[in-house]
Amino acid sequence: MNSIFVASGIILSFTIFLCLYRVVYGPGVENRVIAVNTIGTKTIILLVAIGFILERPIFIDISIVYAMINFIATLAIAKYLKGGCIR
Repeated sequence: MNSIFVASGIILSFTIFLCLYRVVYGPGVENRVIAVNTIGTKTIILLVAIGFILERPIFIDISIVYAMINFIATLAIAKYLKGGCIR
């Protein structure tokens, strides 16, 4: 069972680097924001997989907090890009 989580972790790490390429060389700001959000989402899944591999449930709590921060940051950046200020 752990080999499935290890394999998915390796694949997720590879796709995170593919999204990082989009962040650096993206055609526009919107594409870069979406790529950063995708990296955050994949990092959350990777944290949960690491928690299952190491049998540490604290990683699930950490991933939930990281998901909330990722969601709020994405909303703040989108609002800033739309209106120019965050209020």
